[in-house]
Amino acid sequence: MRHAQAGWIAGAAAALLVAVGGITYAVAEDGGSDAGRPAADSADAGFARDMAVHHQQAVEMSYIVRDRTDDEEVRRLAYDIAQTQANQRGMLLGWLDMWQLPKVSSEPMSWMGMGGMASGEDGALMPGMATNTELDKLGRLSGRQAEVFYLQLMTDHHKGGIHMAEGCVDRCSVDVEKRLARGMVEGQQSEIQLMTDMLQERGAKPRG
Repeated sequence: MRHAQAGWIAGAAAALLVAVGGITYAVAEDGGSDAGRPAADSADAGFARDMAVHHQQAVEMSYIVRDRTDDEEVRRLAYDIAQTQANQRGMLLGWLDMWQLPKVSSEPMSWMGMGGMASGEDGALMPGMATNTELDKLGRLSGRQAEVFYLQLMTDHHKGGIHMAEGCVDRCSVDVEKRLARGMVEGQQSEIQLMTDMLQERGAKPRG
């Protein structure tokens, strides 16, 4: 059952890549004109900026664990997450470029009314993000220990990502960006269940 679920996630990731071009074109139609372009302080722009940063850390963690374990199941999951989130990140940054808006946020999460709530201490700028200390620890672990810590970190990361994506669903105005956010929620919820099962097989459980 777990292998079938992993295959479904991989298939969903592949389908997302096929849809990237169409979604990017649709954004150009939906919010590409001066009249329809989101404002710099809009939820659309804030989500794109913050989720791009959030996704970049997921990609980084995934490539770290691929170097720290030979377990094919974990390596396959990490590869799928890295590829999916790297491509989504490219879309988000591409939209910001098309909208001619800044790609760096001066106050992360302010578009959700949470500006200042994330301290940014030790590199954790947004909900669910790992600290620099945790990333360093992941890079020092190997084998089963690295697998468990990665699955725990990524579960927390996905929970934070889901919170942000749900915020875009509620607040964003560009329809295709809202659809992408809904897809993130569904995909990451499925991966959380898969990672919970994988942790259980390794005698562990999510941290929170």
